[in-house]
Amino acid sequence: MKYLLIMQVNPEVLDALSEDERKLVMDGHGEFMKTVQDSGEFILTQALADPANSIVVAGTGGAPAVTDGPFIEAKEHMGGFYLVDCESKERAVEIAKLIPDTRVKGLSVEIRPVMFSCGADL
Repeated sequence: MKYLLIMQVNPEVLDALSEDERKLVMDGHGEFMKTVQDSGEFILTQALADPANSIVVAGTGGAPAVTDGPFIEAKEHMGGFYLVDCESKERAVEIAKLIPDTRVKGLSVEIRPVMFSCGADL
């Protein structure tokens, strides 16, 4: 089954990291990707721009409304994701624990099963 591993980012937490800690996280993503590529469970990953670059198209019951930026009050936002294909939810949790963000207090990874997928590469 496919799982989306959503990296929840808190910019304040990232800004508070030392250069060495940031390097550990970034290098850890490389190691993580190699591990899940070697296991055959890796499908793809994408890093997202800051939410300040977002545009929201919202339903109004009539013509959609288009506004700049998301309507979020939380400090955390989706910073990127990994899409993996593994045998169980338990394995998805094991894989998520390998993502270096999960070793930084204040960062997290949300695991969500994929219900449908379609694309040229899928």
